[in-house]
This record gives sequence, structure tokens and C-alpha cells, in this order.
Amino acid sequence: MSLRTNTLPQYVVARAPSDERSAFIRRTYTHLAGAILLFTVLEYILLVPLRATTEPLARKMMGGYSWLLVLGLFMLVGYVADRWARSSRSVGMQYAGLGLYIVAEAILFLPLLLMATYYTGDPGLLPTAAIMTLGLFAGLTGTVFITKKDFSFMRGILMIGSFVAMGLIVCSILFGFELGTIFSVVMIALAGGYILYYTSAIMKHYRTDQHVAASLALFAAVALLFWYILRLLMELNRR
Repeated sequence: MSLRTNTLPQYVVARAPSDERSAFIRRTYTHLAGAILLFTVLEYILLVPLRATTEPLARKMMGGYSWLLVLGLFMLVGYVADRWARSSRSVGMQYAGLGLYIVAEAILFLPLLLMATYYTGDPGLLPTAAIMTLGLFAGLTGTVFITKKDFSFMRGILMIGSFVAMGLIVCSILFGFELGTIFSVVMIALAGGYILYYTSAIMKHYRTDQHVAASLALFAAVALLFWYILRLLMELNRR
């Protein structure tokens, strides 16, 4: 005999009763806040107490074609984490997927955050990038909640933009050219598009039991936005 942990019917959020819809949105953003907090704690551990160990690793990640391997592994891990987070059979698997993705993002960010923290000469870069990211995220989220517009039409645009961006990143690594400030600005716009898309999907297309998967999607978009805002600030700081 099997035991079911939840006997309540699951709805698409847009069709769920208002109290369930509100509870789902609250759970999603609580998990998102927890993911950001865990990411911050992991980065502090990697950058401060473990710096002597992690800095050589970060240099190896950026050396030669190693970054291509890192990006490839990250994409694979991201795919697995998303599948786990969407599991309808195991809540533990959902949290394992979210945790795996947070750890993968922390490792991916390591080289960039090391440079921003210790080699730019500007201690205000990180907090400025964080504040800008949270402010832009809040503005985009508010836009969706206030207008209640369905941004699912952006899916194709975002996918094409992501493939083009990945192609440019691969070419920059293979042929040794800098992508520059304009690329960072375009990627910030792309990340903003993902925030609009996922926020809209959370309100209309996710099921009420998919708050972990929804928080992972939002966390991925926020991380992308933070990466390119920080990268842009670092480029401007060098001038």
C-alpha cells in the first residue's frame, strides 16, 4: 500500500482557487529568496575561507578551452536539475534539483566573483550589481503582476536569442575576441525577457504543486541578470 503525501487536486495556477493561487506564489518566492540566500552563503564560503583552494580552481576553469567544458557541464547539470525539480513523484527529488542547480551556479560564478572582489579595485561593484539586479527584478515582476499580461509569446524569441548568445560565446572562446559592452547590455535585456516570461508562466501555466520548479526557473533568470550586470559594471570600471 502506498501513502500519498498530498491528496488535494493540483490545478494550473490560473484556474486554481484564489487562496491556492496565492499560496503557490508565496511558496515560489519564498523558495526563490532561500535559493538566493544559499547561493550567497556558498559564494562567501568559496571566496573567503576557502579562497586559497578555490582561486587555483577558478584559474583552471578560465584557462584555454576549459571554459567551454565548464559551460557544457553547467548546461548538462542545469538540464538534470530542472528535470528533478519538475518531478511529480518525489518532493525530495524536487529539492535535490534546486540544490544541485544552486551549487552549479555558485561554481560557475566563482571566476567572475573572484575578479570582482579582489582584482577590480572597487569594493562597491558587487553590492551595486546586487542592488541593480534586485531592483530590475522587482520592476519586471511588478510589471507582470500589475498588467497580468501573458508573456508566453516571448518563448521563441528567448530561445533564438539564447542560441545566438551561446554561439557568440563559443566563438569568442575559440577565436579569442572580447564580446564587449554591447553584448552585456543585450544579455541583460535577454535576462529581463526571461524574468517576464517565467513570472508570467508562474501566474498562468505552472501547476500549484510546482513551486520548486518555478523558483528554480526564476533563480536561473536572476542569476543570468546578475552575471551580466556585474560584467557590465566591471567593463565600465576598466575604462
